[in-house]
Amino acid sequence: MPRPKHCRYVSSAPSVTYFKPRGIPLRELEEVTLCVDELEALRLADKEGLTAIDAAQHMRVSRHTFGRTLAAARRKVATALSLGQALRIEGGSYAVHEGARRHAGACSCHSPNESKELSMQKIAISSEGPTLEDWVDPRFGRAGGFVVVELPERRLDYIDNGASQMMAMGAGIETAERMAAAGVEVVLSGYVGPKAFEALSAAGIKICQDVEGLTVGEAIENYVAGKYPFASESNKQ
Repeated sequence: MPRPKHCRYVSSAPSVTYFKPRGIPLRELEEVTLCVDELEALRLADKEGLTAIDAAQHMRVSRHTFGRTLAAARRKVATALSLGQALRIEGGSYAVHEGARRHAGACSCHSPNESKELSMQKIAISSEGPTLEDWVDPRFGRAGGFVVVELPERRLDYIDNGASQMMAMGAGIETAERMAAAGVEVVLSGYVGPKAFEALSAAGIKICQDVEGLTVGEAIENYVAGKYPFASESNKQ
């Protein structure tokens, strides 16, 4: 069974939902259906000129998902224009930002954990190695590295943190800057010092602390299940 499709967030529902070639009766036209989330991807990229990163954040999807959505939208519009077909705008898995009002034909309601997964796309777990089977490194600033996971697709990457391990001072701040440069939105670790905590917070990165004694894969599952609250202050003074 295919996985359910996550909601893509749009600024508003379209006010115009049908376009057709002039002078040709509807009964003689073939139709192409453009989903509302595909229209939003097209608007953000080609009208507003947003980068893929910014547009993906706006729609609360990964960059990979945004790219696929945009490519599908451009292909449908090109098909309708080149073949003289009508363009109908409807359907898709979407929710409107304002009030998060769900639409008929849109995705069903999500649990709080799924909402968390949608809003926080890129998480980094301090790790003793590059795989899901490696143990979580309880140290943030001097962790061996970070396994980076993009949700909801769960694509994996790895950031080596060896340079910070060798520093006499400032390892936490250096590591925080490395997380920000990688576009990380949430950090999972055991202990985060006050200076590192401040640097992460200044970069808009959320922090889950006291994560230790388990594998990276187990930490990810716990996060997705909503077991880790976001910290308001450092747990290491």
